[in-house]
Amino acid sequence: MSKSMTAFARETHTGEQGELTWELRSVNHRFLETFVRLPEDLRALETGVRERISARLDRGKVDCSLRFAPSPAATGDLRINHRYLELLMAAGAEVAERLGRPPAPDAFDLLRWPGVLAEQRPDLGPVQAQALTLLDQTLEVLVATRAREGQRLALLIRDRCDRLLECVVSVRERMPQVMDEVRRRILDRLDEVRAELDPNRLEQELALLAQRLDVDEEMDRLKAHVQEVRAVVATDKPVGRRLDFLMQELNREANTLGSKSSDLVVTRLAVDMKVLIEQMREQIQNLE
Repeated sequence: MSKSMTAFARETHTGEQGELTWELRSVNHRFLETFVRLPEDLRALETGVRERISARLDRGKVDCSLRFAPSPAATGDLRINHRYLELLMAAGAEVAERLGRPPAPDAFDLLRWPGVLAEQRPDLGPVQAQALTLLDQTLEVLVATRAREGQRLALLIRDRCDRLLECVVSVRERMPQVMDEVRRRILDRLDEVRAELDPNRLEQELALLAQRLDVDEEMDRLKAHVQEVRAVVATDKPVGRRLDFLMQELNREANTLGSKSSDLVVTRLAVDMKVLIEQMREQIQNLE
């Protein structure tokens, strides 16, 4: 079944290390284009994230973002760089001695000095592993959502195909009457000079005119293209580009029908066809 490129998925996992939340949003695009936003501590995941997305999706612009809220228990310990602190205090004492007054270091001022206090970062390996597992789950939801939306679009496209074929049938039923009417009008116009015309030549000219007005080939191609659209929509492969080409072919045949038409009913049917084709074309833009 065809898949839509428009979908959204959000999945959250809460564990000992904290809370992870993935958000994936995809919209239609000619190719697969991925934008990844990760917390600074988890930037190392980007390559794996892109690989997982490209393995599951073929087309679409995908916004992928991860939020991580560490739990208080997972906060790293604060460690003092004692050697650096001793050097800093010694330097402060030397400066105070040169100024002629005793040093009066403030503990919190010293802690704010770059390099004195450092946070021992927790091991993020388990968090990274859990983030990738959660990403796989989120991608499953996104793919399922795209499939459901694709199924809905496929139903709409099939409905337009049915209505397009109804137009083809109506044109075929109308054409004998159109040809008779054209023949009658021409004969009426030539009635006054019929005696001066070669009957054989007149029949030849009428036959040539009928050939120029004949739309059987256009109707056959329209029907064949519609059947191909229905077959393509039913496949599991990416179908967007193929369907876009078929829409161009359908539109070309509908335009030819309209240009050949000398009948108001057939002209209206050609316009109806172009409207249905345009509706399908708009829906196809969202198919993968």
